[in-house]
Amino acid sequence: MASTPNGLPPLRDVVATHGLAPKKALGQNFLFDLNLTAKIARSAGPLEGFTVFEIGPGPGGLTRALLAQGATRVVAVERDPRCLPILAEISAHYPGRLEVVEGDALETDLAELANGTPAKIVANLPYNVGTQLLINWLTADVDHPFWTSMTLMFQKEVGQRIVAAPGSNHYGRLGVLAGWIAHSEILFDVPPQAFTPPPKVTSSVVQLEPLKQRLPCDLAKLERVTHAAFGQRRKMLRQSLKPLGGEALLERVGIEPTRRAETLSVAEFCALAEAL
Repeated sequence: MASTPNGLPPLRDVVATHGLAPKKALGQNFLFDLNLTAKIARSAGPLEGFTVFEIGPGPGGLTRALLAQGATRVVAVERDPRCLPILAEISAHYPGRLEVVEGDALETDLAELANGTPAKIVANLPYNVGTQLLINWLTADVDHPFWTSMTLMFQKEVGQRIVAAPGSNHYGRLGVLAGWIAHSEILFDVPPQAFTPPPKVTSSVVQLEPLKQRLPCDLAKLERVTHAAFGQRRKMLRQSLKPLGGEALLERVGIEPTRRAETLSVAEFCALAEAL
């Protein structure tokens, strides 16, 4: 078995040796392209001195890249027990730098695992839980985020919703939430052919960094307003926000009742939430 530049055997060989096939139920699509995993790891910026969380590492293609890029401590959360022996081999190659947590990322408290150290999240997220994971991390503690950046791969459509600006077709509850808490941008797209098996959609790598100054707003109220407004996005706000006060609420904030949800800025949504 030949070895790669980092001294580990090629990933495809490792996967073949362990008889590991991607499971659709777990949203698994393996990344074997070393140039691509290295590009994602580099995109996350300096990794020394950080706890780097990776979700769903699978056979560890990106895990290898993060360690090769100098990550001081990588914590990989993996729910598929078939992947654990492969990750253990990587851990042995980088003693003391890779911790593998077996479990469901939706139920894993990353802030607790970070234990006060500066943290970054870098992951090719499973499509079926990617959006929910992002929302969990964004809202874990809006005043003191445990993460200094998130570099995450999503379906392109989800990426567009995260970075969407008011007035665009992709703008919705996710765009408002992300826009209130973070600065986000799409770094690059990844074609289906990069994965095994290839998904039916293009993916995008999105980076989020917490805003240094955030508009004052109560998270629960903001969620109530965006839920009502976008729940009936084709209707005018006086109609969609009726359960929350309708025209009276809009008048208090000075927003035209005939406007629609997708035209409102993050600041206007925050003003409505504060006026509730």
